[in-house]
Amino acid sequence: MERFSLFILLATLFSATYCHSSSVERHGGLPLPIHLLRPNSGFGGELPKGLSCNSWRLAVETNNLRYWKTVPAECENYVGHYMLGLHYRQDSKYVTLEAAKYAKSIKLTGDGKDIWVFDIDETSLSDLPYYATHGFGHFYVPNFFTSLYDLGAKPYNSTAFNAWVDTGKAPALPETLKLYKHLKALGFKVVYITGREENRRDITRKNLHAVGYKNWEKLLLKQPSDSKKTATMFKSEKRAMLVKQGYRIWGNIGDQWSDILGTDIGGKTFKLPDPMYYIS
Repeated sequence: MERFSLFILLATLFSATYCHSSSVERHGGLPLPIHLLRPNSGFGGELPKGLSCNSWRLAVETNNLRYWKTVPAECENYVGHYMLGLHYRQDSKYVTLEAAKYAKSIKLTGDGKDIWVFDIDETSLSDLPYYATHGFGHFYVPNFFTSLYDLGAKPYNSTAFNAWVDTGKAPALPETLKLYKHLKALGFKVVYITGREENRRDITRKNLHAVGYKNWEKLLLKQPSDSKKTATMFKSEKRAMLVKQGYRIWGNIGDQWSDILGTDIGGKTFKLPDPMYYIS
């Protein structure tokens, strides 16, 4: 019995070492360390008191938990390890492989009007270098009446994030870049619809081009007149405009539900994982 237990222990250690080394080899050039996913679970399969971060992330990704402002305090490390680890990359790969299979089944007209809509942040470009530096949530002391889901990171800092965007150094999410190239080879045109504002058109264009996204059809950014619109409303209006111009939206991919909800969503939508923030 003791020998069997020792064998199981050694096999487990070998498996963990192999998975970690494989994740480093397959991280696709992102300038980040790769960590194994570390679920917030206790010994013997028993969850600790309080929040289950696995369940919280599931609620987020299925859009059952909406309008949340910050990652819960208990889940900051969990989210960080997930986003920097192999699990996030595998989840992203599964989504893009399904998108590629769907795209291959479509018979294009050849008139240049068959398009696929892409989001940018956490879809085409990865802002993980920013979050890895600034943290996946900094704790704050809540007041007595703060609800459980308000406990966690400080709210989104637009000044710091825009300073990062302006560096133009965001890497491509490798799985999305592969899908992009696959779609281009099949004959699709790509249209970007992003919540980035018009004054960041030049740096966004340069960043996309530098990491391998080239020859897209349109880059649609928020105008001053769009400032008070929700992301769902803004993106729906832009997609409606494309349809009015004669484009056929076959596919639509983004990391937020607001990227793929609303009107004129296209033939099929694909949601990439992102438990870091919520945009309505």
